[in-house]
Amino acid sequence: MTTTPASSPEVVKRTGKPTTAGILSIIAGVVAFLLFILIASTDGPEGVGGAIAGLSLIAVGILAIIGGVFTLRRRIWGLALAGAICAILTSLVLGIPAVILIVMARQEFK
Repeated sequence: MTTTPASSPEVVKRTGKPTTAGILSIIAGVVAFLLFILIASTDGPEGVGGAIAGLSLIAVGILAIIGGVFTLRRRIWGLALAGAICAILTSLVLGIPAVILIVMARQEFK
């Protein structure tokens, strides 16, 4: 009869939740870049307000993509969640499921 030591780490079942959430976050980041290009190429908002809107879209897109990559790798849960929250700012349809999936898969992150 063998017993496992009390200090042995629990085996966590890997699911597809982080993979799906990561892909959704990355797509939302790409959508942010596409929105920026669309606004910049048309007669969008000009002046300081337009520059701030453009920079915020780029920042949100970059954070969503970085968070998506960390989600796919199942590393740094807080950064993955921040990326999914930024994905909400770009697309509710992509961001909300990403946040829900990341929160549900918390134990899969290192």
